Amino acid sequence: MSKVSESLTSVHPVGLMRKALKLRRTKIGLVVLLVITGLALVGPFVAPHTQTEFIDMPNSLNIPGALFGTDYLGQDVWSRFLIGGRSILLLSLGATSLGLVAGISLGLVAALFKGKVDELIMRIFDVILSFPQILLALLLVSMFDASPWLTILSVGLSTTPRVGRVIRGAALSVVERDFVHAATALGESRFRILFFEVLPNVTGPLLVEANLRFTYSIATIASLAFLGFAPDPTAANWGTMIQENSAVIVVQPWGAMLPVIAIALLTIGTGLFGDGLSRVSAGIDRVGKGD
Repeated sequence: MSKVSESLTSVHPVGLMRKALKLRRTKIGLVVLLVITGLALVGPFVAPHTQTEFIDMPNSLNIPGALFGTDYLGQDVWSRFLIGGRSILLLSLGATSLGLVAGISLGLVAALFKGKVDELIMRIFDVILSFPQILLALLLVSMFDASPWLTILSVGLSTTPRVGRVIRGAALSVVERDFVHAATALGESRFRILFFEVLPNVTGPLLVEANLRFTYSIATIASLAFLGFAPDPTAANWGTMIQENSAVIVVQPWGAMLPVIAIALLTIGTGLFGDGLSRVSAGIDRVGKGD
């Protein structure tokens, strides 16, 4: 980054995170995120049974050694829950990362070049946005195969225009600032101007949007699994567990309730964390008041 732009950078990521972590809501959101993600990542290594092991009669609650009983097939609910979170988490991270990279790149290009380039990118975004996110993902995975890569691609594609519009809107005012004109006059490449001059000045909106997109990716991928479009329908998956055990929820509630609670907590955690970032980025935080 040039010395001119460095002095004008609006929000530094480290500084933004430090301010946000002084807010109570951000701390709570981060703790919830760490607990649920830690459980999802470590769970497969500490699960007492395999995901396909039959341990007793189906839909049983009081079974020695089975903390939450068995599911509709007689498999250990707790083991499948511990194993089933990692796939949703990793797919959501992959889809969000893909959507962020594509959205940031296209949003910055649209803001810098303007004119016909901006118009073309915005119209492509409009076409993608005309489909509800879950409907676009369903269309792609039902046409081909619900493989991990296609799931990431379909959810990432639906995320791209939402990120791109936010980044474009934030970058439009940045590209008119003096340090960008100075960098252009000095002969810096378009790539360097976009990613070393403009991008650091839209960090605040970018972090907030990244958190929001991750939340929506979790909900979309879990919904795809619930509808039967998981990459591996026989593997443990929180969305699949909800679908499989929803019919017997009155008899054995934990098979469906455990993944529902986990997905809800993960969504709440990302929402609280993103709200803290948003408040600090917008300059309306009340750090000293313990909000």
